[in-house]
Amino acid sequence: MNTVKTGMLLAGLMALFGVVGYFLGGGTGMMIALGFGLATNLFAYWNSDRLALAAHHAVEVDERTAPELVHMVRDLSQRAGLPMPRVYLIDNPQPNAFATGRNPENAAVAATTGLLNMLSRDEIAGVMAHELAHIKNRDTLIMTVSATVAGAIATLAQFGFLFGGRDERPNPIVMLATALLAPIAAMIIQMAISRSREYDADRMGAAISGQPLALASALARIAGGVAHIPNPDAERRPATASLFIINPLSGQGVDNLFSTHPATENRIAALHALAQEMGSTPQGGFFTQSSASPWGSLGRSSGGSVSGSTGTRRGPWG
Repeated sequence: MNTVKTGMLLAGLMALFGVVGYFLGGGTGMMIALGFGLATNLFAYWNSDRLALAAHHAVEVDERTAPELVHMVRDLSQRAGLPMPRVYLIDNPQPNAFATGRNPENAAVAATTGLLNMLSRDEIAGVMAHELAHIKNRDTLIMTVSATVAGAIATLAQFGFLFGGRDERPNPIVMLATALLAPIAAMIIQMAISRSREYDADRMGAAISGQPLALASALARIAGGVAHIPNPDAERRPATASLFIINPLSGQGVDNLFSTHPATENRIAALHALAQEMGSTPQGGFFTQSSASPWGSLGRSSGGSVSGSTGTRRGPWG
């Protein structure tokens, strides 16, 4: 089914490329745009994960630089029956996370420093399990390719003056309408195909971590953080918003109409219903012990002392 969805998405976005090219430059513009769209699709298939990570200044970490996070992802990956993905951190105070990669063998998960600082261990495990569910469902290809192609369509529309019309004098009204409507159309295509994947990833992520209520709590915390903490990189590249577990964009006026994510309240309600199915007590929880600091050694200084629980926590870079 995901293969069919990916094919539908790419076909729809390719058609949109052609329409944008036609309105901006007639038949010649359409052919140029289709060629550009084909090249973008091929490039996105192989490189969209790197582009998404670079767009948000993600830094790869390992057992030395972020041991607890890497160990958590490794354990969750084993539970999910997945290869170990690459792990990245984004130095951003907004709590959020995303997964990317064309297949499970070439996948990566990324979390912001805000996520690590604001959520508990169980909540972070729930978020990472959700992202691994995207990888297991092979959602990451459609997510990253659609983000890259939608961004390319927006760029093509905004720079439409480069294409000449039939009389080599593009109609400014048509150009303006295309520049405004083409990105919206690309967003609608993303939305139409991708919204249901979040419910599936929530349910599978809860099964992987064993604690649906922890994931529900994480979604509530992330949504609250997003509402108050801006993400400048996401605002500059809104096509990447669909990658994140919660829409990172601050603009909420068009959320219901154009959001690539279902309402957070509905996702939380579904997770509470799942918890009822599993029993009132979470079963098979990821963590068997609690800790005042979710990142252990990451909060330790070189001399071995640990910063106070009420003090400023050191960053995840070691």
